[in-house]
Amino acid sequence: MTTTRLEAFSDAVIAIIMTIMVLELKIPHGADMAALRATAPAFVAYLVSFVYLGIYWNNHHHMLQATEQVSGGILWANSHLLFWLSLVPATTAWVGENPTASLPAAVYGIVLLCAAIAYTILQRCIIAFEGADSVLATAVGRDLKGRVSPVLYVAAIPLAFVRPWISYTLFVVVAMLWLVPDRRIEHRLNEASSTR
Repeated sequence: MTTTRLEAFSDAVIAIIMTIMVLELKIPHGADMAALRATAPAFVAYLVSFVYLGIYWNNHHHMLQATEQVSGGILWANSHLLFWLSLVPATTAWVGENPTASLPAAVYGIVLLCAAIAYTILQRCIIAFEGADSVLATAVGRDLKGRVSPVLYVAAIPLAFVRPWISYTLFVVVAMLWLVPDRRIEHRLNEASSTR
């Protein structure tokens, strides 16, 4: 089975998740700066989550561009990833309404950690199905960013109970690591197409 339907479905789900998230933003209750400042924590939480979803969409797109066929296991691994991403709007709204509380920050970190694990599982399922010499396998290599990110999430979760802002800082650091789409896959795809 080709990746076409999987890509289309995933794109639609991520678009819906982003739409739900923006609908959670509250309109300021007033027309002055104080009213605008009151909505700042929710907007910042929305911004960080939107960037995360954009990162997942970009890297998911690149990963599937490097994938020729999908199996039933890959379909389930993809659904697993989408499940965790679907929880981002709820945890974003919770953090936005309680920016200084520890539990919302920790739960947000758990969702991000689980999404990262799910993405890794999907990547490994594709590599297992297509083989160690596949475009994706050779592009991913040792995957340093993929190994560092979960470590930072695991550190951020308990740190939320010390100071939530430390966790938020670590979440932003991970997002910055992934902000540029994975050039390894682009490079490997260009190499593969030039040898054809």
